[in-house]
Amino acid sequence: MGLSLEIARIVLPVAIVGGIAVFVILRMKHKYKKGTLGKKKTKSAQNLLDSLIPSGMMIGLAVAILLSILTPFSFLSAIAWGPGMGMLFGYFAYEIYSKKEDSYS
Repeated sequence: MGLSLEIARIVLPVAIVGGIAVFVILRMKHKYKKGTLGKKKTKSAQNLLDSLIPSGMMIGLAVAILLSILTPFSFLSAIAWGPGMGMLFGYFAYEIYSKKEDSYS
């Protein structure tokens, strides 16, 4: 019983984060094939849009490491969960920002 729980604790985060990664990649592939990827008028706005998912992954990793230092949450689990959650939040930010209209000041 103990061995199966340990295996589940090791495999479950990787499986869930892998599912998140597959979801995001397939959604982006679908948007690419349909031609509905986010387009911005300015170069800086397009660069921000393109960097939302990788930035989300890096921020997620940093937050997860801080949480693993401050709480009893395992460091190795944090390395698995952080970028996965960051990728998901970065994808949602991408969706929201790509629908937002460009504003010029």
